[in-house]
Amino acid sequence: MNIGQFKNTSGQLVGSIATATIDLPRLGLRPVESNNERAPVFEIVTLNVARRWVQIGALWQLTSNSTGEVFYQGKLDDPSLSEPLQITLFGNNEEGFRVVWNRAQPRRENMDGTRQSRRKAADDGFGNGNATDNGQLAEPQNDEIPAF
Repeated sequence: MNIGQFKNTSGQLVGSIATATIDLPRLGLRPVESNNERAPVFEIVTLNVARRWVQIGALWQLTSNSTGEVFYQGKLDDPSLSEPLQITLFGNNEEGFRVVWNRAQPRRENMDGTRQSRRKAADDGFGNGNATDNGQLAEPQNDEIPAF
């Protein structure tokens, strides 16, 4: 879902992000100068109520495995937010970037910290249903309501 945009204005990337509960009308992308290959490419800054620029996020450069497209991914975080906002920027410096929001998916881990493998859904306790394998209505097995 698109929630904002950034455009090149006088050599600076400025933009805004708005959702139902967040309105950040003046954001900037400040380039990060670092020799560390794991450093972010941009800091996300905003004007606070005292009209000072403060950092509220960062973006890392990534490349799509399937298309080779370069994009930026990161998050906004501030004590005023209930949780960090995961964002992705698509576009380029000349034409601008669109900001896309995505909800982080919880990782499924085993007790030892290894990732869980996908497995068939467990029985939900509601029984086998009332349809046969070919989609016809099955005859009731028992008219009694089970005790819990």
